[in-house]
Amino acid sequence: MLRIAAAILLSTTAALPAFAGAVTFIERAPWDPARMPASVDQRQLRGVLPPDDLTTLIRAGQQLFNAKFSTGDGQGRPTATQAIIPTHFKHPRELTAQRASGPDADSCASCHNEPVVGGGGDFTVNVFTSEGTESADFDSVDPQFSNERNTNILFGAGVKELLAREMTDDLWAEQKQAVRKAAASKQPVTLDLVSKGVNFGSLTANPGGTLDLSQIQGIDRDLVVRPFSWKGVIPSIREFTINALNLHTGMEADERFGPALTGETDFDGDGKTDEVSAGQVSALVAFQAALPSPVEIAYSKPDWQARSVAGRALFDKIGCAACHVASLPLHNLKFEDPGPYDTAGTLSSRDVASPAVYDLAQLPWVKALPRDQNGDVLVPMYSDLKRHSIADSGQDHFANEVQSQAFVARDTFMTPGLWGVADTAPYGHRGDVSTLQEVITDHGGEGRPSMKAFSALPKDQQDDIVAFLMSLRTPQ
Repeated sequence: MLRIAAAILLSTTAALPAFAGAVTFIERAPWDPARMPASVDQRQLRGVLPPDDLTTLIRAGQQLFNAKFSTGDGQGRPTATQAIIPTHFKHPRELTAQRASGPDADSCASCHNEPVVGGGGDFTVNVFTSEGTESADFDSVDPQFSNERNTNILFGAGVKELLAREMTDDLWAEQKQAVRKAAASKQPVTLDLVSKGVNFGSLTANPGGTLDLSQIQGIDRDLVVRPFSWKGVIPSIREFTINALNLHTGMEADERFGPALTGETDFDGDGKTDEVSAGQVSALVAFQAALPSPVEIAYSKPDWQARSVAGRALFDKIGCAACHVASLPLHNLKFEDPGPYDTAGTLSSRDVASPAVYDLAQLPWVKALPRDQNGDVLVPMYSDLKRHSIADSGQDHFANEVQSQAFVARDTFMTPGLWGVADTAPYGHRGDVSTLQEVITDHGGEGRPSMKAFSALPKDQQDDIVAFLMSLRTPQ
């Protein structure tokens, strides 16, 4: 973890001063039941943060991410469900923690720890989630009540969210263009929805201002690219963090579960108020946004490296790169928090006078990323940030969920980024596939042509592709 911290932070000074009273690191007595390591004043987080201040905020977020919360902090939610919309249990809970509907963890790092903190998790830390927008009053891991999910890696989360924001901006601009053209021509206008080379289908604007959205592909009809979760239904690190804090630890963020939205000061009934402030959420966001992106590592053995290079060419040839796009260009490295695309229940840029801005260009690992001829950073994510159907009647392994999440079809998932795939076994949304060979041949639906092409290759060429994928490593 120390090597990761050195890659994230702008300086590695052991003692970091708080800035302008915004961050206070808490020294607790050994007998103190509370473990919250830092407090953060959201009102002080505004405008572009200078490097030293951003470093301090990231350090606070790192400590919060690793903290093992206790009942002294408000851990647990005896009267509140895991649901995204604040919801009370219909019946009293007999267990303070359980694997089904949670709480099922004491810290963020207890699940995100493979191969190091900020990574994914083994099958043993799988979680069980309901659809998420209604009451999650269940205590069974039966698939009819919940979906079982493996832990996603968080490396590169900041640049990933920035890519999604820019793609959303592009798609919204194209929609406005279609509306203007239809109004001017008094004829229906159909435009392709394309951002960063990724095609999201098309829309038709009618002269009267109505829209035909039936041909949109791989995205919700509001045209917001949501890069987080297996289903691609969460738009931001901030919303992901608030959801996870409540679901997995029973630590409830005031911006969603506090009196402003619920009318209650202790919504989860555990006797603790003000469990997680907006500022503390912001620190967690800053830490995750600054996590380094995974990178491609050359093998030290020349014959292995030669096979990896050959495998990279075959990866493109059989069509894997059609969805697992090697890199996407990112123009703006200014990470605004709160961001622009969150809705009620998550603080957004519309809710504050001036959002904080974290200039990710200051981070050493960002400086090392390649740039294209336009000067844009090439984010090596191996994803198109688009949803695809990856199962069919002939290969249904990835259609094993019963619950639909946010109205996304059960056989449809966001293209997972392959960056870091060498260190993120097991594979698949359930974490039940142990090798890359198996996960490739488990593809159906839109992935079937590439799966068939892979299966038709001689074994040594299949191994070349796996050699390439095993060169995509997480920072350690």
